[in-house]
Amino acid sequence: MDDAQYAQYCRELLAQFAGDFLKRTAHLPDSDPMRELAQRFHELASTGENLYEEGPALVSRLFITYPDFAPSLPRDLLWFFAGECLHYMPDEEINAYQQLDEMRQEAAAQGKVLDLRQARASLQSVQ
Repeated sequence: MDDAQYAQYCRELLAQFAGDFLKRTAHLPDSDPMRELAQRFHELASTGENLYEEGPALVSRLFITYPDFAPSLPRDLLWFFAGECLHYMPDEEINAYQQLDEMRQEAAAQGKVLDLRQARASLQSVQ
């Protein structure tokens, strides 16, 4: 998985999360703050505009304001958005993502594409 494929993979995860979050809050009035947050995630996933500026702020808002919904956010998105989002990850998880990034960069340098699932499995078997 090269950088472009990884970015696309994370955008797809964001779109899935946003769609699910929007469905889970569909029963709430449009003015409800949780519904508004779900809508913001959906808009971000749909347009991709200001992805790296707005994404971390929305993730932080989710974790701080609605911690019950936070586990539904894919962990890959915390790493993808980085910055403040890394505060929601334990050190062991950050280390694993760093290793995956190094593996991905090494594969790219060799002209190969890293199979993310296989790389994760290899890291888990080591632990």
